Amino acid sequence: MRPFEDGWSSRPALAALGLSHEEESAYRTLLGRPHAHAGELGDTAILARLVDLGLAIPAGGDGYAAAPPAMALGTLIGARRDELRAAEQALVVLAEEHRAAVAGRSIGELFEVVTGVDAIRHRFLQVQAAARTQIRTFVTAPFVAVRPGDNPAEDAAIGRGVRFRAVVERTVLGQPGAVAETASSLRNGVGVRVVDALPMKLVLADDDLGLVPLAAEPDGEPGAVLLHRSGLLAALEALFEQVWRHAYPLELAGNGVVERDGGGPTELDRRILALLLAGLTDQAVATQLGLSLRTLQRRVRHLLDLAGVETRMQLGWHAARNGWA
Repeated sequence: MRPFEDGWSSRPALAALGLSHEEESAYRTLLGRPHAHAGELGDTAILARLVDLGLAIPAGGDGYAAAPPAMALGTLIGARRDELRAAEQALVVLAEEHRAAVAGRSIGELFEVVTGVDAIRHRFLQVQAAARTQIRTFVTAPFVAVRPGDNPAEDAAIGRGVRFRAVVERTVLGQPGAVAETASSLRNGVGVRVVDALPMKLVLADDDLGLVPLAAEPDGEPGAVLLHRSGLLAALEALFEQVWRHAYPLELAGNGVVERDGGGPTELDRRILALLLAGLTDQAVATQLGLSLRTLQRRVRHLLDLAGVETRMQLGWHAARNGWA
């Protein structure tokens, strides 16, 4: 569930723009003085690279000056945004090509058997990295390939706006550190519910990919099946949704988590619903209740999950029928 330290803090601040640590250091040195000589900046190749990127400007003789950050870095950021937009457009095209190819596959091409702890972990992270809209997972013990707190894909998925839902087997919460990890996931916006027992481990990415572990021989290597879009994958999606509807939501309580009895809304949830149904905007509701807009929208997302619906209109009908507001 909740990850982990992923090493991002050690990356140079401008790494996303393609600069190495040495190149960023040289640029910062230039920024700190109005004029610098090539010999003061070390490697001439680094200096040439800064000139190519528009971050350094020749200033007579062997002197150089830093280009203003707002102009130079702004240009690089704009170019990187254009590249990302082009990549996103390519992703849509490639995804459609992939779906068309999958539709024509033979049965044997719709799944891949993965063997070994390292291979399973690699596929587990890949499946989550491929998600664009949602990730759904069953979390059960024992942990073989990926242990609690060792899932760097969760934060990455949430950071790019992917909806993350997990159903946890009750015995998992008894594992060392599991409660703290669950609390962190809840604070991160992950929907977490608990049941007494789950039929399997499972991770689903959108409607396209699923990873299901296989039972291993006592002395054999663990295995898993990677499923592509198919009737079997659709059946696993339906299974997840059915289990999710009947599972008990977990919520934060101090430094830990508790089950919400019966899965009903809290008093705060009821006040939020009443104001929204009265026609107030999100910002107006947040202001009236003393909440941040982000917190309010997270509570609304939680209510949508709790009701098992996708839209606010459906949530309004559900709330009216069940006396939530």
